[in-house]
Amino acid sequence: MDIASLRQDVVSAALDMRRTHPLVHNITNYVVMQISANVLLAAGASPLMAHAPEELDDLLSLASALVLNIGTLDQSWLSSMRTAGECAARHGVPVVLDPVGAGASRLRTGASLELLKNAHPAVLRGNASEILAVAAAEGFSHTAAATRGVDSTQGSNEALAAARDLARRHDCVVSVSGERDYITDGEQTVVVSGGSPLMSRITGMGCSASALTAAHVACAASPLIGAVAAMAAMAEAGEEAARDAKGPGSFLSAFLDALYLLEPQRIAPRVSLL
Repeated sequence: MDIASLRQDVVSAALDMRRTHPLVHNITNYVVMQISANVLLAAGASPLMAHAPEELDDLLSLASALVLNIGTLDQSWLSSMRTAGECAARHGVPVVLDPVGAGASRLRTGASLELLKNAHPAVLRGNASEILAVAAAEGFSHTAAATRGVDSTQGSNEALAAARDLARRHDCVVSVSGERDYITDGEQTVVVSGGSPLMSRITGMGCSASALTAAHVACAASPLIGAVAAMAAMAEAGEEAARDAKGPGSFLSAFLDALYLLEPQRIAPRVSLL
């Protein structure tokens, strides 16, 4: 893939997402439900937040994509995620897995690895520490995991080798967020530049990136293109919002406005091949 074709496909995915308004089903955590829903709405998608196992098959028959986010994990939610993954497979719905806090506890790391193996996500999206933790749990000897709660202690570039290994092993795309975002299918690696340091001062920005990834994957030519388009949109909106923001509070409002007003053509220059 050459850079011109890549950028054209990324813009097309963003345009199609805004045109088709995909319904994104989120089994996500209590902390981020509102911001994730608002990010999806601002970007042009439709959010659905539900985890009752009795309705998952019905809802996923209507959904365009599914997000599995383990931020406030317990066994009942994990059971719903297992069921949702099965329903998504039955209905041909792509899955985005966000292994929030993997490496911080055995429960989180184990759940991340189980869902990666059994829900067969199209995209695994996390920060560097989370991706390294999942890779370490798979026994990749060249990786080391360190995390502080749900925050990354390592740069996104430090997780690139692990991301490529995971992508090849699980036939998925791995999207590593950070100062620069790296998105890989194990063969090709795309870099997304931009954003703002204020993004790390808002709870749920990473989780929102996973929700936005699902929205774009639902419309894109491939999971790689969808994941890149989502991270480029986050970077563009983050940088635009930071121009006038005085701090985290005003930044969040400005970020939602920037997503709403985003012109998809503007995300293309943020994308490059590694």
